[in-house]
Amino acid sequence: MAAGYHHRSIVWQIAEDYSHCETLLRLPGYCPMPAFRDVTDVPLVVRGLRKSRSEVRKDLGIAENAKVVILNFGGQAAGWKLKQEWLPDGWICLVCGASDSQEVPPNFIKLAKDTYTPDVMAASDCMLGKIGYGTASEALAYKLPFVFVRRDYFNEEPFLRDLLERYQNSIEMIRRDFLSGHWKPYLLRALTLQPSYNGPINGGQVAAQVLQDIAIGKKCVSDKFNGARRLQDAIVLGYQLQRAPGRDVEIPDWYSLSSAETGAHPISANIEKKEKAPSCYEDFEILHGDLQGLTDTMAFLKSLSGLTGNELKSFEMQSRERIAASVLFDWEREIYVARAPGRLDVMGGIADYSGSLVLQMPLREACHVAVQRNHPSKQKLWKHAQARQLENAGVVPVVQIVSFGSELSNRAPTFDMDLSDFMDGDKPISYEKAREFFSQDPSQKWAAYVSGTILVLMTELDVQFTDSLSILVSSAVPEGKGVSSSASVEVATMSAIAAAYGLNITPRDLALLCQKVENHVVGAPCGVMDQMTSACGEANKLLAMVCQPAEVKELVTIPTHMRFWGLDSGIQHSVGGGDYGSVRVGTFMGGKMIKCAASNLVLISTTSNAPAQSDDYKENGMDLLKSEAAIEYLCNLPPHRYEAVYSKDIPEIITGDAFLEKYGDHNDMVTVIDPKRSYSVKAPTRHPIYENFRVETFKALITAANTDEQLSALGELMYQCHYSYNACGLGSDGTDRLVNLVQEMQHQKMPEKGSPSLFGAKITGGGSGGSVCVIGKNCLESTKEIAEIQQRYKAATGYLPILFDGSSPGAGKFGYLKIQRRRQIK
Repeated sequence: MAAGYHHRSIVWQIAEDYSHCETLLRLPGYCPMPAFRDVTDVPLVVRGLRKSRSEVRKDLGIAENAKVVILNFGGQAAGWKLKQEWLPDGWICLVCGASDSQEVPPNFIKLAKDTYTPDVMAASDCMLGKIGYGTASEALAYKLPFVFVRRDYFNEEPFLRDLLERYQNSIEMIRRDFLSGHWKPYLLRALTLQPSYNGPINGGQVAAQVLQDIAIGKKCVSDKFNGARRLQDAIVLGYQLQRAPGRDVEIPDWYSLSSAETGAHPISANIEKKEKAPSCYEDFEILHGDLQGLTDTMAFLKSLSGLTGNELKSFEMQSRERIAASVLFDWEREIYVARAPGRLDVMGGIADYSGSLVLQMPLREACHVAVQRNHPSKQKLWKHAQARQLENAGVVPVVQIVSFGSELSNRAPTFDMDLSDFMDGDKPISYEKAREFFSQDPSQKWAAYVSGTILVLMTELDVQFTDSLSILVSSAVPEGKGVSSSASVEVATMSAIAAAYGLNITPRDLALLCQKVENHVVGAPCGVMDQMTSACGEANKLLAMVCQPAEVKELVTIPTHMRFWGLDSGIQHSVGGGDYGSVRVGTFMGGKMIKCAASNLVLISTTSNAPAQSDDYKENGMDLLKSEAAIEYLCNLPPHRYEAVYSKDIPEIITGDAFLEKYGDHNDMVTVIDPKRSYSVKAPTRHPIYENFRVETFKALITAANTDEQLSALGELMYQCHYSYNACGLGSDGTDRLVNLVQEMQHQKMPEKGSPSLFGAKITGGGSGGSVCVIGKNCLESTKEIAEIQQRYKAATGYLPILFDGSSPGAGKFGYLKIQRRRQIK
């Protein structure tokens, strides 16, 4: 996506090429491929051995009883500065792909570029590397324990991991530990594995025979029940791509078949089994708080119950994150649960950081976070964390986090760190150092949203974290859809931690603290409206807030005759992206230009030898000019003043170095001007000035009489906002298409239809993809039209938009739950 859309033609060419394929030769560890009708499963493709273990070790000068690990990243040059102390005593590491100039310690051996890797693998005790089809197949074949480091954007990895784990063949090493050389506990643990794959490894010969039969005209008939299997593939693929985060993400039992199970399993048996699962949330006694009838909270408690006691009967059939979560808590102690919803940006959007009034609706979808604090000596530790503490010869407070839904974005499901890593002597580390810390490993950068709340509480409120923390995050707010998934995680996490530590933080203050997490620890330059809505919102009400910096004006009840929906475009949105940040920079540049222009006008008006035209400037009023020269928030400048005095002097674009030379700084603490970059200024400056006026008008109209004219006016304001986003460069093809579909529905000429049911739509949040907000009548016809828009969008793009429909209370209104597992009466 970062490379742009010019690769689309290549993608479609690949799809076109595949559409002509007649036969699929499918290997174990495959991912769903429902497009293929004729499927032939072949065994693992494994290269044969040329030398024995003894011969390889003799050639390399390695003793028979020495412990050997092979460092194999698929032929890529290692490039890392390897250190002797990274290996357990007496171990030797064989390095594949090392450059001629790379120096290695005495316990590392560089392998020649023409080394036959299978021989070396079979002569080693374990392997450290990245998962690929070849390495996974040969690790299984040679029963070689595989310590792997997760790969980014490799969508086949979950299925290969599942294959390896099924045969007890692998351990994941956290990338942070890999880069820092904390290898010892993983390598020692790898020796305890008992790889058990005994299946065929002659896939090369089988595939060759199939190709030969095709070449000489023999018809190859797959032994699969193709219709049933293709249906299963389609179900799993759709499940993987579309399901909401926070739900179980393991590959279904009926899909994870061993190589011996080649027939299609009936799905109904598995469904029947799941339907008989008992309701378990009553397993917990609620010591504080109220479920408030929220079905998602009940489901979360039920999910927690499924982790306790003997419920996880078969580890190999569970997802990695659920296995980690099952040993996260001491189930006999109190657990604190908080809930924070996502938000639908009805009006205001990116004008929040310019001080605008915004109108936000908390969504039905929410994030739940469970937190437990324990004395460090009683904290349950994962094996690698336990090994780290033994190595450091001391028990220190740690934080261990499990995040449900990790497979959706191919990020690591767990994170842990010593809380001492947040300290620099007797003071917390700087936010900048924390941002660098979390940026080391892309697959674990998500942990900044969770762990960052701890650092902010340390820094801003001087909270002392002497206990260890266990944190479970389960979010149904989908990521990258422009509905504040990150804010809901931050607010829910900080709310749960505050409850566990007895901190009395108001919802407003908590939102401001969470904004610091996103701005300073994560490094995303967002405003505060997302966190404020998640913390302070109420169900079926619009939070009317003036972002100066965060003052709730009122909670506006949504009239019963109107309704708001969110429709996801399927285009990934990120407030950390370049467009959002550059538009923010341009906005603050424009604000600085206006303040300087106002100061110059004041100076001209007070100079005795001022030119003749200074009389025109004096008409603007000295007091008004002085207030505009000191303006703190751009939205406090009325549109008519902008047009009358300043608009003509704001450039369309300006380079960073030209601005810095003339104006110095742009007075924004969370963005940095790149001197070599050109910034759009006029549109980003104009947008918040007019958006504030639109939002104020929207708020005044929403309580007006129930007429089509009222809804038309509200819809028009939303359309204007949408096209103003586009002028700033924050639009997208997908969101434009959805808005156009709403317009088509609104203006279609159908006498029997009567007046419209839908009246307006706009892009939301930070723009550049994400979701659109739609306004319409609260009636059956509007619901049908929303469904039709979804189908028409899918027909045009292949993507069925996620629908956000409904509202729920913010974290402040929900409060928190204190729960404890009910003691069983014998």
